[in-house]
Amino acid sequence: MSDRLTHECGLAFVRLRKPLHYYQEQYGDAAWGLRKTYLLMQKQYNRGQDGAGLATVKFDMPAGDNFLLRVRSDKNNAIERIFDVITEDTAQLNKAISAETEMDAKRACRFLGEAYLGHLRYGTHAGNSMAMCHPFIRKSNIASRNIALAGNFNMTNSGDLFNRLVAYGLDPVGDNDTQVILEKISHFLNNEHERLIKQHENLEGRVQAQTVSKELDLGRMLKKAAQYWDGGYVFASLVGNGDAFICRDPAGIRPAFIYVNDDVVACASERGALANVFNVDPDEIEQVAPGNIVVIKRDGSIHASEFTTPLEQRQCSFERIYFSRGNDPLIYKQRKRLGANLAPRVMTVLGKDIERAFFSYIPNTAETCFLGLLEAVGGALRSLEADVIWDKIQDGSVTRTDLTKLNHTRVQAELIAHKDQRLRTFITHDAARRDLVSHIYDITRGLIEKDDTLVVVDDSIVRGTTLRESIITSLSQLNPKRIVVVSSAPPIMYPDCYGIDMSQIGKFIAFEAAVALTKDAGNESIFDVIATKCREQLELPVPQMQNQVKALYEQFSLKEISCKIAELVRPTDLDWNGKLDVIYQDVEGLRAAMLDYTGDWYFTGDYPTPGGNAVVNRAYLHWHEGNDAKRAY
Repeated sequence: MSDRLTHECGLAFVRLRKPLHYYQEQYGDAAWGLRKTYLLMQKQYNRGQDGAGLATVKFDMPAGDNFLLRVRSDKNNAIERIFDVITEDTAQLNKAISAETEMDAKRACRFLGEAYLGHLRYGTHAGNSMAMCHPFIRKSNIASRNIALAGNFNMTNSGDLFNRLVAYGLDPVGDNDTQVILEKISHFLNNEHERLIKQHENLEGRVQAQTVSKELDLGRMLKKAAQYWDGGYVFASLVGNGDAFICRDPAGIRPAFIYVNDDVVACASERGALANVFNVDPDEIEQVAPGNIVVIKRDGSIHASEFTTPLEQRQCSFERIYFSRGNDPLIYKQRKRLGANLAPRVMTVLGKDIERAFFSYIPNTAETCFLGLLEAVGGALRSLEADVIWDKIQDGSVTRTDLTKLNHTRVQAELIAHKDQRLRTFITHDAARRDLVSHIYDITRGLIEKDDTLVVVDDSIVRGTTLRESIITSLSQLNPKRIVVVSSAPPIMYPDCYGIDMSQIGKFIAFEAAVALTKDAGNESIFDVIATKCREQLELPVPQMQNQVKALYEQFSLKEISCKIAELVRPTDLDWNGKLDVIYQDVEGLRAAMLDYTGDWYFTGDYPTPGGNAVVNRAYLHWHEGNDAKRAY
């Protein structure tokens, strides 16, 4: 992806099902669970580089000892920083732990426990301070009222949820959506305690506390807490008494994969991470069902149940296009199909230029799509050449030269651009910053000649900023006859409000193109018409709202928008006279590549929950009023 997107956070959850000394005996490592958590976080590093955190729950600690601990960092290399702190303790585990010495080991090693919750953060509007790093913790002097919470999510209605907390009589501090969700869960966790205390009022003291802790119904609690939630989310939580839970939104927007065996319950945002860390076949790993909560009780029992009514599944397609690592076999195949589905349109646009076309890709996440495109274009070229030979066979004019040509028919591919490192744009004035950005990619010179066409595959083009400020300038230095930029994803037209930081509609290059085309057509009055309809929508109950911004895009075809984008991303001071084309995947090609991943609202405007329509209308009004920097949710 040319333009960095944020806030596809990563979760790493590990709950041991045996005593610590078992892992010492079985694996030679009492900190086996902790190290598995570390590996899950490292293998999902792609999901969050703005901060990291880890919470640990230690079972059966004596009164006065810590049983819930947390460490976080918002610095560079945050995972390494938090595990540097942890390693100071685990380094003391230099002798075997037995059942008799297990408690001594847990006392000596602060983060040695039976349950771990790790989180990787990509920041959005809330910033990147330590205070924003998960897990969040709510403390109490009663173990079962302590809770650590981490998630991959955004709520479309966090303001409404905050007001409901106030209406409950609470005084929440902070209105960011993570804090609001933590407060809401904590409130209903307390209510669950009060219900059980009343039910067991014949018991007293420690006996009552232990009974309440054992009978906590986290599914019942979450069913009440999740009322009015509107968004895409996965949450994982540790409770101080040893209970834990994982839950997923009712439309299955955000991903959550779970692996269970006799030794462990583990959950992560990516199936590939679990498969590699635990060395198991991906088919042994399941998804957490949408609208379900998976509860792991202190005794190791596991229960899954619905906490809200499941909706039509709308799993996020951007997970497959960009965010998740491509070592999951299904994601790998889907990305290759995205490339293959682009082949007919690429060949049509290239025409005769395909004979001198060189294919490459930017950035690394586009490599798999690039391979799929190469295979499909190569197959099509060989098929065309075979048809020619067959016709010659029919009339008896085939020659050995014809057969040799078929044997050598292939697509030319080269590694043209390299992104060796992320340059820090520490100079703030525009001219100097643009100069730095233009050097993000190093190009391989001497491969392309002036009559050649360069086809570059990108996984997606969102804002067009990096294309305009870096990639086109760099590639033009090779002086090809033509540059064709190919996006494996359709154009981003609408804000995302379920996890990805794509809330400002005016920054999308497709929106810029639609606005420019509207002005070219002399139809600027539609801007005010749409704004009026958006304002009217905001007066309606959220479930009745409709996306009014679709009318802007419905004026134009994908080809028209793509051609205008090619104009917009071409630098005005470019010292190159070649032709520049932009080809986008269409929605049909996207859906054919990933049948079960229908979360495509950022391409189509068809939102999975009612709150999405409220967000897109509000985002348009912010742009129309010249206040596009304001958050729409």
